[in-house]
Amino acid sequence: MIKRLLCFAAAVAAIVSTPAPAQQTPTKIAVINIQAAMINTGDGRKAATELQSRFEPRRKSLESKQGEIAQLQQELNKGSNTMAEARRVDLTRQIDTKTKSLQREQQDAEEEFQLEQNKILNDLGQRLMVVIDKYAKDNNYAVVIDIGSQQTPVLWAATGIDITKDIIGLYDKNAPPAGAAPTGAAPTGAAAAPAPAAPAAPRPSVLAPAKKK
Repeated sequence: MIKRLLCFAAAVAAIVSTPAPAQQTPTKIAVINIQAAMINTGDGRKAATELQSRFEPRRKSLESKQGEIAQLQQELNKGSNTMAEARRVDLTRQIDTKTKSLQREQQDAEEEFQLEQNKILNDLGQRLMVVIDKYAKDNNYAVVIDIGSQQTPVLWAATGIDITKDIIGLYDKNAPPAGAAPTGAAPTGAAAAPAPAAPAAPRPSVLAPAKKK
């Protein structure tokens, strides 16, 4: 009996003293186009549509003012040889004044559009990072590289390691709430929460500076 107890105690001691297997270090690498992922999610497409709708009245106003300038310029060009000097001076003054005013309005509109767009992208980027963080951990990725950034020195990557479509699908399936953030720190070298500067949607064409003829 004593011998059995001693053997049992020795076995328990051996189990307790045996070190737990070390957690395997992730070694896989993935690439993603963060900007493409953001603008192709359901939330991204919806936000882009809403942003364009909000700026549509401004776009139409600028387009109308461009048309006014074009008409004045056309009148000046047609009557340049026969027009009275006073009328020519007046038209030239109107064109110059209206063009400068339009350019200021265009610049203001562009800045407001960019500001609102960046707010949307920053919020969407944070929520997308929640999905990337979980996906990377669940699939044992050590590094996720944003190949959509011009600052990322990736010359070539196999399509098999591009997780952009997977992330879009996972995001749309269970979109994280606004203000959500990844749990825990991302591995060294992994993608940080993006704050893209590039626009997600094209700016209205009328925001381009008017050109004098």
